[in-house]
Amino acid sequence: MARRPNTEPDFDRELSDLPPELRWREWKARIEAVLFAAAKPVGRDVLARVVGRGCALDLLLDDLREDLRGRPVELVRAGESYTLHTRPAFGPAVRVALDIPADARTLSRLEAGVLMGIAYFQPVTRGELSETFGREISRELIAGLREQGLIAAGPRSPKPGAPYAYVTTEKFLLEFGFESLRDLPDLEALKHAGLIGSDASSDAGSPEPQAENARKMPATA
Repeated sequence: MARRPNTEPDFDRELSDLPPELRWREWKARIEAVLFAAAKPVGRDVLARVVGRGCALDLLLDDLREDLRGRPVELVRAGESYTLHTRPAFGPAVRVALDIPADARTLSRLEAGVLMGIAYFQPVTRGELSETFGREISRELIAGLREQGLIAAGPRSPKPGAPYAYVTTEKFLLEFGFESLRDLPDLEALKHAGLIGSDASSDAGSPEPQAENARKMPATA
């Protein structure tokens, strides 16, 4: 049974008794509070519950992003969801304070290539990935990417045996700093770098760091 949204009987979304400037400021504060309290990215439909029906949500989010400029946290978009992340410059301070290991796991060249292959060709099966890379893509590699939350099982393929096809997740977008799949690097550039195609399998054991603008450190309360 689907869980019904929690409602506050006296919650005033519209704030019609406030002047426009104060109403906008209050809506913006509500959005920031929801994002700060949320343990995972928040969808637009959820954010819309705390503002008025006539609120221009995109403009409100842009305004909040500007307010956060110069502060240690930033507003990050992934698909149709939003979250607050600590800016990379403050990562060392957070790791020291919370005793978080600095040596976060990086992806091997093959793992990074498979992940990008899924991003470009999704939904795509393990067999199709093996054909792309000219070598067997193991179940263990796919399981590792799933454990990290970077990919998920998508629809069943119509091919014999109905194997699972795989898709990327919102966490993939967040980790690599993409707002949407439209922000993916040029496919030819990835091929030239050896991340897509048979060349990616020649250095399977060496680590390939995730994108330079990957955001690994979530905002902390």
